[in-house]
Amino acid sequence: MASQQELVECLESKNALPGEWRHTVASVDRALFIPDVFEGGDFSVEPEAWAQMVYSDVPVVTQVNDGQETPEGAFRMSTSSSSMPSIMLEMLGLLEVRNGDTVLEIGTGTGYNAAWLSHRLGDHNVFSVEVDAAVAALARQNLKHAGFRPTVVVGDGRDGYSGGAPYQRIICTCTMREIPRTWLAQCPSGRIVTPWGSSFFSGSYATLDVVDGEAQGRFSGYPAFMWDRSHRAGSGRISELYHQEEGKKGTTDIAPQNAIQDAPAFFTSLIVTDAWYRWCDADDDSGEATLWIFSDDRKSWATVEYVPDAATYEVEQYGPRALWDEVRTAFLGWHELGKPERSRFGLSVDDDGQRVWLDEPHNVIGQP
Repeated sequence: MASQQELVECLESKNALPGEWRHTVASVDRALFIPDVFEGGDFSVEPEAWAQMVYSDVPVVTQVNDGQETPEGAFRMSTSSSSMPSIMLEMLGLLEVRNGDTVLEIGTGTGYNAAWLSHRLGDHNVFSVEVDAAVAALARQNLKHAGFRPTVVVGDGRDGYSGGAPYQRIICTCTMREIPRTWLAQCPSGRIVTPWGSSFFSGSYATLDVVDGEAQGRFSGYPAFMWDRSHRAGSGRISELYHQEEGKKGTTDIAPQNAIQDAPAFFTSLIVTDAWYRWCDADDDSGEATLWIFSDDRKSWATVEYVPDAATYEVEQYGPRALWDEVRTAFLGWHELGKPERSRFGLSVDDDGQRVWLDEPHNVIGQP
């Protein structure tokens, strides 16, 4: 049966295990933080398959729909998990913890990340906030069984936790739309690392250095974390959001897939903050596809029909917002700026709020 050593070897083969974290990863058994039953795994039915997933570099979803009863066939939104170990290590690499640092974790989840931090820094230096009381209770139990006792509290992570402040590091394990100023007050001189974005594109880490209560940093990576529960993006099946309404027809000369590539999608997410997209390939061999765009409030939608080698593409837009027009305007604005890569953008946070800028802090672009 798979073991913790196999996970260590897997991470090493990917060059994803930094030397300073190797002893910790090898010493903390991931299986102690994974329930017997999770999405796609059941220890009582297939123990070897269960162990294979636990000791692989894959995320394990441990809760859907906030733990609410989910009828058969209903949409299942992942709401808590044990993250992909290599992604956890990527975040910890950005965090650059040092011996003696006091760390605040936002989003305890299973407790696995808090266990790593406790092993490296000591229980007394690790504080973790979890919004879901049931998830927090299980995390405390998991941590206790693994021999760790960091401080785990139930609360809104946006409020941080004043009981352990000041912190030298804050690490957030859910996607944030904005950096709460509470975090800057509790980590006045240190570093904050969090997944960041808006509904249209949320695949970035924001790594911010805080000096005298003001933060500044850049974007990197391609994380896919669950949302801060109080500021989620829209979600659901297309059949639940589209009810055969007829929208306004039109055309566009922009190939729809071009608008959702990394750099333009990131820029669009600064302007179109409350709409999300889904790309759907045709279920034949035609190469055709449909780009769907939905507003978070479910009142507007748009489609762009992709056909290979076409010069123009059919557009349909429904509701109070012309969502494709909004995306098209942002896409053209990105072109006018010279098609900058995401690495050229930065984020500043202070008492006046947060600002996204291009190249230099004074060149403000927008804010989600």
